[in-house]
Amino acid sequence: MRLPALNILRAFRRHRLDDLIPDSAPRRIRWPAKLLAFGHPRPEGPRGARLRAACLDLGPVYIKLGQLLSTRPDLLPMDIIDELSLLQDQVPPLEDFTASTFVGAALNDARLTAFAHIESEPLASASIAQVHRARLADGAEVVVKLVRPGIRAVILRDTTDLKRLAEFVHQRVSAARRLQLPRIMADHEAVLLDELDMFHEARNQIQLRRNFAESDLLYVPRVYAELTRQSLLVMEFVEGTPVNRLDELHAKGVDLKVLADKGVETFFTQVFVHNFFHADMHPGNILVDTRDPANPRYIALDCAIIGSLTEEDQSYLAQNVVAFFDHNYAGVVDLHLQSGWIPADTDAQAFEAVIREVCDPIFNKPLNEIYFGEFVVDLFRTAADYNVQVQPQLVLLQKTLLYIEGVGRQLYPQLDLWETAAPFMRGWADERFGPSAVLREWVDAGPELWRNLAQAPMLLARAPAQFKQIEYQLRAQQAGLQRMEADLSRDRRHTRWRRLAATGIIGIGLYLMWPALDGALQSGDTTVIAGLIGTFVGSALWMRA
Repeated sequence: MRLPALNILRAFRRHRLDDLIPDSAPRRIRWPAKLLAFGHPRPEGPRGARLRAACLDLGPVYIKLGQLLSTRPDLLPMDIIDELSLLQDQVPPLEDFTASTFVGAALNDARLTAFAHIESEPLASASIAQVHRARLADGAEVVVKLVRPGIRAVILRDTTDLKRLAEFVHQRVSAARRLQLPRIMADHEAVLLDELDMFHEARNQIQLRRNFAESDLLYVPRVYAELTRQSLLVMEFVEGTPVNRLDELHAKGVDLKVLADKGVETFFTQVFVHNFFHADMHPGNILVDTRDPANPRYIALDCAIIGSLTEEDQSYLAQNVVAFFDHNYAGVVDLHLQSGWIPADTDAQAFEAVIREVCDPIFNKPLNEIYFGEFVVDLFRTAADYNVQVQPQLVLLQKTLLYIEGVGRQLYPQLDLWETAAPFMRGWADERFGPSAVLREWVDAGPELWRNLAQAPMLLARAPAQFKQIEYQLRAQQAGLQRMEADLSRDRRHTRWRRLAATGIIGIGLYLMWPALDGALQSGDTTVIAGLIGTFVGSALWMRA
């Protein structure tokens, strides 16, 4: 088995990433890092470029991590952010690769005539696939997304190693068990493999386009399903400005506050209205339609990773969000207890006090005054102290929140996340849990309720017989338990007699062997002594079994 940790250490040394560790870091971190890198020549280029090169060396799993970090200017310096941002759509393209040949092979050449032209140079290149502009025979401008050949084997190899490492850590580090690393890595592998299936992405894109068909929040390009294959996706080409090109957005007069507010509303609409959210919203996958600068809208690309929640998780999450907005920390604790996210014996008052201490400082502040890095660290520390179970089904949602927060910070640092999201969530909660929702549930449940009421007399008539049946089963179980206890007691008595008999036999054996043992001691012969010791130890172990 290859060790992923060893691969990371090799990349760390090769690219001299010890530069990333600040002087303020503890010595127990700085010194091993410097020792690991000692003696290796420092490659040319700034530290951010070397970190990006290390992600590229390690492969798609680590490239995805670099993409996530590129949205967090509050956590990393801007020189590193700028370099990691290149991982979003500027991964080196395939060498000796002809797009038209790939498309012809994917379509078995039967539909290649549908294309009038396919550009050889990629429009964008990412870790899983690369995109080329093309034009159909009818004149429509499209893009073709091509899965990199051989990438499946690479992902399976790396995720297999990482799953083994996660299992190793889970079994041997008790503090890590609450993170449920094996399940998280298995889910991550499933997500990455879904990214390789263009049929899967096409279905996601079609559904997302349908969800926002009449909305001014988000535009999703049309998919040409008849030209799509497992390794090939053909979609409408859409003009837009990348969301991270702030100079261009400013030059076009785009209202960035409106754009930032729409980002928050788009996220909450996807999660709580559609329950179908784009879970890879890094800046490389977001364009801005600037044709109406006063009312811009987003354009979503790359729908490979889509998340959804169970109705129960969605409900608990929404109620938690509303409780946070209302500073109802007692309600947050109750919801955690009801959902099983914290142990039933948790000190509710103490947990509420800690949540209040962590969360109160962040309310009513714009994003540029909120240090989310410290906030998240405090939350994780609280979670560890109270044995809060990390919910793997919420990992995609957590990642999406990080992306949205990162994009919002870049667009409009003064955005008040709470002021924007709170009215939306309160309206949603009233619709789902308010009086009208209760009335709808009663109406919907009416037919079933009447059927149950009609059966009530029959159920009551059968109740005495059912109670007698239950009583009979309980007596049978009790008799079975008594028989098991008697059998165990008999076995324990037999074991005691066997041990007493074995002790007597060993004593008689020692008495009979004593002359030989005495002679061996006198002559210095250790064979008999060693045999006797072995016999005694073996007998003792047998008796303890």
